[in-house]
Parts: sequence; structure tokens; C-alpha cells
Amino acid sequence: MNRQPANILDRPLRASRAGDTMVSMSSFAYLYSELVQYHQNRVDSISELERRLESSGYGVGLKMLELLAYRSREYKREIRLMNALQFVSTTVWKSLFGKPADSLERSIDHADEYMIVDYEPLTSTFVSVPSDFGQLSVDAYMSGIIAGVLSGAGFSARVTAHSVQLEEGEHSTAPPSQFNSTNLPPRTEKAVFLVKFSPEVLERDAGMDR
Repeated sequence: MNRQPANILDRPLRASRAGDTMVSMSSFAYLYSELVQYHQNRVDSISELERRLESSGYGVGLKMLELLAYRSREYKREIRLMNALQFVSTTVWKSLFGKPADSLERSIDHADEYMIVDYEPLTSTFVSVPSDFGQLSVDAYMSGIIAGVLSGAGFSARVTAHSVQLEEGEHSTAPPSQFNSTNLPPRTEKAVFLVKFSPEVLERDAGMDR
């Protein structure tokens, strides 16, 4: 028998396996759609809309770090860059979405850039982006959360969300029954969150190896 979380803040937005308690998906979809429309009606460009979504998520990221630190009696502040990224892609992702991010990768061309990949980002699952909105990524809200967590932990970074076409053979690690009840078509894009750290963060991390 699954133990029921005592507090709604302990529930992920989606269940990690069948039978788990989660936040109402329809409620989240409705509220997030309203958030996107609220900002959409108050901006003049796509880039400004993405910045507003990032800003909305940033505060959530700061609170998530505080909440997770408060919950864990064994929590210790991460001081290494990779440890902080793994904390975001595993602990934070599991707390929010019921599963870790699908992958964490380092850029081959730029030492200050890393990528967190999610094949089924909830923030773009139920939001339809009009064709005239070009490259708008409504997953920018999640990039704000990432930036908030990292900044709160002392790792200043610019985080941006990008929709990238799935390559042949790529697939999500989410349970097959995750969205059965929504009758959604298979996704053709994944969300890639590009994390670009500030120079001082890289210098500090490199100094720890000396």
C-alpha cells in the first residue's frame, strides 16, 4: 500500500508510477495555461514573454531549494558545480515531476554550458503554441525554476529553454501509462534546458581542484 503524503507540497505534479498520489493534472494545466495567457497579453515580443515566464519560475526555484533543504535533515550545501547540477536534475526534478530528468549533458564546444533534457516537460504538454509565435518555448517557466535553485545555492547561471526535434530512437523514460488518460499524440520534441554558468562560478570550481 502506498503511503499518502501528509502535505500537498510533498506531492509531485505527476506520479512516478501507477497508483501514486499526485497533484491534479487538469488543475495544473489550467493554471499554467492561464499564467501563459496572462503574460502573453502584457508583452510585445516573444523574448519578453519567455523572460516573464522565466521570472515566474525563478521564485519557485528559490522556494524549492529552501523547502528541500528544510525537509532533509541530512542536507548539506553543494559546493561543486556537477553536484549542484545533479541535485537539480534528480532531487528537484523528482520532487516536482515524480522522476529525474532524462539526461544531464556537458557541452562539447563550451566548458561553461550544460544541458538538462526532459522528453516530456509538463509545461508544454498541455499548451498549444500558435505557428505565428515562432520559436516560443513555454518551458521557459522550468528554466526559471532551474536558475532559481542554482542561484539560491550560489551557482549563478543563465538558463534558457529550447524545443529540439527528437532523433530516431530517442524516447522518454517516463512510465508508458503516464499520460494514457489524456489521449495525447506522441511528442516529436524534447525540452533542452541550456545552463550557462557565470565565469566566477567556473573559476571557483576549478580552484577546488588545485
